[in-house]
Amino acid sequence: MSPVIEEHTEARLITEATDTFTVPVDLRYDAGSDPRTVHVAFPGGTDWAFGRDLLEGGMRSPARSGAIRIWPLGRAQLVVEKHSADGVEVVQFDNASMIRFLHRIHDETSPEAAQAVTARA
Repeated sequence: MSPVIEEHTEARLITEATDTFTVPVDLRYDAGSDPRTVHVAFPGGTDWAFGRDLLEGGMRSPARSGAIRIWPLGRAQLVVEKHSADGVEVVQFDNASMIRFLHRIHDETSPEAAQAVTARA
C-alpha cells in the first residue's frame, strides 16, 4: 500500500492590502497517485498541485515551474506564488511545517521504509 502523507498547517495569504490573512491548509502527498506531486489544499476546495522537486528546490533557492514560483524568505519562511488568468496568488508558510512534511515523505518513501512495509505484509 502506497503511503499518503498529510500535514495540517497554516498559510498567510499575501494581498495588496496591508492586512494578511491566515488560513488553514492541508499539505498532501499520495505516492500511489503521483509520487512526483504535492498538493496544497485551501478552504473552499482550491487545490494547488506542483512537483515535489519544485518544493524541495524552492526551500533552498528561487525555483519556478510553469505557473508556480517558490522561494525562501529568510531562514524561517517560504513563499509560494501561483500565476493564472485571474491574476497572482501569493501565500507564505513557516519553513517548519514544510520541512516536517518533506521529512515525512522521505521517511515513508525511502527504500528502507518500502522494505519494512513489504516485511509486514
